Amino acid sequence: MRVLVVLAVLCGFVANARAQFDIDKMLKGLGGSVGSSSGLSDVKIGSGLQEALKVGTENAVVQTGQIDGFLKDQAIKILMPKPLQSIEQPLRLVGFGPQIDEFVVGMNRAAEKAVPFAKQIFWDAIGEMTFDDARNILNGPDTAATDYFKANTSKKLYAAFRPTVEDVMNKIGVNQQYNQLVDRYRSIPFAKSIVFDQNQYVTEKATDGLFFVVGQEEKKIRTNPAARVTDLLKEVFGSRGR
Repeated sequence: MRVLVVLAVLCGFVANARAQFDIDKMLKGLGGSVGSSSGLSDVKIGSGLQEALKVGTENAVVQTGQIDGFLKDQAIKILMPKPLQSIEQPLRLVGFGPQIDEFVVGMNRAAEKAVPFAKQIFWDAIGEMTFDDARNILNGPDTAATDYFKANTSKKLYAAFRPTVEDVMNKIGVNQQYNQLVDRYRSIPFAKSIVFDQNQYVTEKATDGLFFVVGQEEKKIRTNPAARVTDLLKEVFGSRGR
């Protein structure tokens, strides 16, 4: 009988240990345990943040990755770069206005083609989020998650965007247009020398524009209850009184 009792106790201990292991495995990446002073479990906070960030980043990628996603959005439209703004007026005066307009359109098209690669990069960053990250984002300012993405994905986004930007700008003739514009400018008497990497410029502007829209999506979820499209989002963000 004593042997049976001991075996039962041991089985119960193993079962509890396995259950705790499963919980710890589920919390991997969140770095915390269930229970918090805010009344929400760590698991629920982590799940709510992950869901919110997936919704927000997917909306941002879809919005910016469609035709005119950059070109028709004045907040993120890619304009003539500053180093070239000084040559814009002289070139328009000698009849190169249409080429300049095509150059601007082409830069925006390249950005629109590149941003869909961001979705998986964002989602990988979401999966690597720790519990402390989740708490800081939930309790942080309206763009705390966007700041987290900037810190953890900027280099990866640039590396993913650059080949596509360069490929698109070659295929649709943007780089050729750039060379023609610069060559024509250089033919103007007393024109200054220009050294500029248009592919780098578009890649950086595509990244900046995407982060701007991600920030807008984050603000919506935090401040607008209608943007909390699931019960989990309503519970997690509603608990903050936002």
